[in-house]
Amino acid sequence: MKVRVRFFASLRELLGCSETSLDVPAGVTVGDIWSQATNGMAVSDNALAAINMEYASFDRQIVDGDEVAFFPPVSGG
Repeated sequence: MKVRVRFFASLRELLGCSETSLDVPAGVTVGDIWSQATNGMAVSDNALAAINMEYASFDRQIVDGDEVAFFPPVSGG
């Protein structure tokens, strides 16, 4: 399966890239995508994920062609 992975804000700066594509087997989760895209870096407790622009948990499975995005919590004032 082909998956597009995007990183936003401080995660983009930390990882030094804004996006990548991965070839992954069927049945992988958002957490698996994080692990593969970051070479096993531990995920922050407050990191958020989205699949196709909808919030998703790290245990949710992805399907071919999904876009998985990771970003820090949004705050405002």
